[in-house]
Amino acid sequence: MNNFNFYNPVKIIFGKGQIAALTAEVPANARILMAYGGGSIKKNGVYEQVTNALKGHTIVEFGGIEPNPRYETLMQAVELAKKEQIDFVLAVGGGSVIDGVKFIVAAIPFEGGDPWRICSEKVPLTKALPFGAVLTLPATGSEMNSGSVITREETREKFSFGSPLTFPKFSILDPETTFSLPLRQLSNGIADAFTHVLEQYLTYPVNAPLQDRLAESILITLKEEGPKALQHPTDYDTAANIMWCATMALNGVIRVGVPTDWATHMIGHELTALHGIDHARTLAIVLPSLLRYKRDTKREKLLQYGERVWQITQGNDEERMEATVQATVHFFESLDIPTRLKDYEVDKATIQEIVRRFEKRGVKNLGERGDIQVADVEQILTMSL
Repeated sequence: MNNFNFYNPVKIIFGKGQIAALTAEVPANARILMAYGGGSIKKNGVYEQVTNALKGHTIVEFGGIEPNPRYETLMQAVELAKKEQIDFVLAVGGGSVIDGVKFIVAAIPFEGGDPWRICSEKVPLTKALPFGAVLTLPATGSEMNSGSVITREETREKFSFGSPLTFPKFSILDPETTFSLPLRQLSNGIADAFTHVLEQYLTYPVNAPLQDRLAESILITLKEEGPKALQHPTDYDTAANIMWCATMALNGVIRVGVPTDWATHMIGHELTALHGIDHARTLAIVLPSLLRYKRDTKREKLLQYGERVWQITQGNDEERMEATVQATVHFFESLDIPTRLKDYEVDKATIQEIVRRFEKRGVKNLGERGDIQVADVEQILTMSL
């Protein structure tokens, strides 16, 4: 097992009716910016629960944060927050809203020029406003980590950032908030969480059996509960299991002491930036080809994943690895997520544009071994056509 430091200060408040806990968690004298997405929280009862819990507080609302939150939109929130002298931000929504709020709280006190530098140049943060979250879409784990991914529409770029200062102070997870989700968002969330686990698990062994089994338990639970959720989206127990899986998939616990990959995410971000493809769907496109392309360096863990998660034990190594990739593809497609670029009307021209972008940025040494170069990215995407 590799050396590691682990830090996660987020307080999780889980279960039905827990939005009422906001009363005790938000400072009594706080001037709150409540940030949310397209307004679904005003239709499913979440908005009413939040505002009831915060009666007596000063609340300034900012709606319209997009899936794949845009820098241009978030900067409007930053200006509003400065004008209103906001000192606490509450994210009410899914991972995109929470990611957006992480940028907002970092950008408000930022003194290093254009706040986009936080993402594009990874400028370290020295301060950020405190914030909390009410999660309504299980997917990204942003409710219990410090990472964020932001898109700049003007340049069609999508970059990540993170800081110890961008952990939520608390996150409220009420599975009932997911009951009204469109099935597309629910399936995307399941695929997103599943791939988050694989990015931390499907690398190479370092004798970390606990981390492996924790990762496998999340994968198996998502494999079992995912189809149930699509059939019965208002079943509380299923919703609770998926919500907690998505949080555990990316709160730092399963990544300690082990190598991690993230090449699938780095490549997938470009497909979102260029074509607006749902983040989870870009992962389902890229991951199978990347696993096939890197099967030799991922051999031991790929075989382990196939045996422990998919019960694939028959055939030689090559046959078992291919059967494992096919099982993963079948799982994504069972969630009604197509897994080929052609399904999204993306062709070789986009591949060449991604290659050009990576070369311009000097992107290299992706993956857990740092052995995925731009030429390899081109091959992986070509295999995904």
